[in-house]
Amino acid sequence: MSKDNETARVDRELDLSNAGRGVWLVKVPKYMANKWEKAPGNIEVGKLKISKQVGQKAQVSLTLSDAVINIEPSEEIPRDHRLDVSVVTKQTLGVFAHSVPATTRDDATPEIEKLFMEGRIVQKLECRPFADNCYMKMKLESIRKASQPARQVKSLEKIVHNFKPVSDHKHNIEDKERKKAEGKKSRDDKNAVLDMLFNAFEKHQYYNIKDLVKITRQPISYLKEILKEVCDYNMKNPHKNMWELKKEYRHYKEDDKKDENKDISDSDSD
Repeated sequence: MSKDNETARVDRELDLSNAGRGVWLVKVPKYMANKWEKAPGNIEVGKLKISKQVGQKAQVSLTLSDAVINIEPSEEIPRDHRLDVSVVTKQTLGVFAHSVPATTRDDATPEIEKLFMEGRIVQKLECRPFADNCYMKMKLESIRKASQPARQVKSLEKIVHNFKPVSDHKHNIEDKERKKAEGKKSRDDKNAVLDMLFNAFEKHQYYNIKDLVKITRQPISYLKEILKEVCDYNMKNPHKNMWELKKEYRHYKEDDKKDENKDISDSDSD
């Protein structure tokens, strides 16, 4: 552990002078909390009233001040509230405060960072508005806003060009081009197609169906019928989904044979 970290741990103290003080934990509605956050720090936000009768529980009420009500007057909120009290018995809860000293270079003896225990929570209170007309209007407005759909249908009196499609989908364009190209293709004589295929396979041993369609310019269904007679379709790697001439139809040039023999002889010598 470094010296600075050790000093920081030592300088922090916990002040327990208020440990025996009882504190209330109050839960307020969201609309009230929003008003209080917007209120300046030097005004009165409300008055708390505690009334107790013999043989009955204490009644606690909260009335908001005019200064808080007038913050954003368009948002009307209830003024009077009751606080439902419940005693904390099965939990140990406390309220703590943190004091960070201001750092100045001129101080000969800097202040010490401290933690304060402000008290122990003895009661929980939940602030609830009375069901008056103001509260009912507020709830009705919140329900109305929540029920509004994020998107709405509007009728257009004039043509809006921005809503017209500016481009077609890619798959639709490819499908149209394919159908258009196949529509122009006509079946050639079978022997002529075979000649084109044999010439192509003299250049390369393997072809996929797309390349053969481009070379022969024949309908794909007609071309596959001819390919099944003279070619084998590879189902395994490394030439998966590609066509190859059957053994009885394969014909290679003399140079290719010499190259193959040379490769074989080289491998035998190795």
